[in-house]
Amino acid sequence: MDRKSPQIKAVFFDIDGTLVSFKTHTIPPATKAAVNRLRDNGIKVIIATGRAKKDLINLEDIVFDGYITCNGAYCIDYKGDVIARHPISKESMERLYVHLQEKPFSCTFQTETGNFINYADEAMLTLCKLVKVPLPDAVPLQEIIKQPIFQLDAFIDELREAELLRDVLTDCVGCRWHPIFIDFNSQECSKATGINHFADYFGISREETMAFGDGGNDISMLQHAGIGVAMGNAKAHVKAAANHVTSHVDDDGVVRALRRFGLITE
Repeated sequence: MDRKSPQIKAVFFDIDGTLVSFKTHTIPPATKAAVNRLRDNGIKVIIATGRAKKDLINLEDIVFDGYITCNGAYCIDYKGDVIARHPISKESMERLYVHLQEKPFSCTFQTETGNFINYADEAMLTLCKLVKVPLPDAVPLQEIIKQPIFQLDAFIDELREAELLRDVLTDCVGCRWHPIFIDFNSQECSKATGINHFADYFGISREETMAFGDGGNDISMLQHAGIGVAMGNAKAHVKAAANHVTSHVDDDGVVRALRRFGLITE
C-alpha cells in the first residue's frame, strides 16, 4: 500500500537493476533525465550500492550528492570524503584466512585501495559479465587481509553461507542479490544505516527520504526510508518490503514512481 508522500528531500538509488539495466548496461535516458531533474529541484540524489567505490563506473555523467558503497560499509560525499566506514573485524578475517586454507572458494575483497580476489572461478566470471565490471587482480590472501576489508563477496551456496556465518564470520551479516554469490559485511552496517549517515550529514529526517531498489541487499533501505520503492524486476520478497512497486528498470520504473509521488512532473 502506498504511503502519503511527505516532503522528500533525498532519494537513494541502487545501481544494478534499478538505475542501470542488466540488458543494456546503461541508464535509460528518461531515468537519467529524471535524476538530473531531482537534483535541479534541490533534492539530494545518493547512490546506495553493494559495489565498491572503484566499481562506480556505469553512472555516466550524472552528479550525485553522495555514495553508500559496500552495502553501507563505506559512505562518501560527492567530494570523496569519508562519512562512515565499517570494516569487517580483524578477528573474522583471521578466521576466514584459516578457513580458506582448508576449504577454498573464490571471493572478492573490497578495500579502500581497490578490489582484489584470491582466484576466479566460473561463477565470478559470470558475475563480472553480468554487471560489466573488470575482473579484479588476484593477490595473495595474506597480503589482502593486511588492510581493512569492507565487503567480502563469496561465491558459495547457501549451505556454505550458513557455515561461514556460524563458525567464521560470526560478527557479519550476509545478503544475496544474485543466487551465485553472497555479500558479507559487518553487522554494524547496511544500506539502511547508510541512509542514517546521510540524513545526519544533510540534516534531514528519515521520513524525508525515498529509496529505490530491486535486490535482497536493498530490503533494509526499502523498509527504512520514508518511502521504499521496489522495481518491477525485483523478486517477490523484495517487493513485499516496499511501500510501492513500480515498473521494470527497462520500462522507466524510476521515472514512473517519481511522477507517482509528485517529485517530478511530466
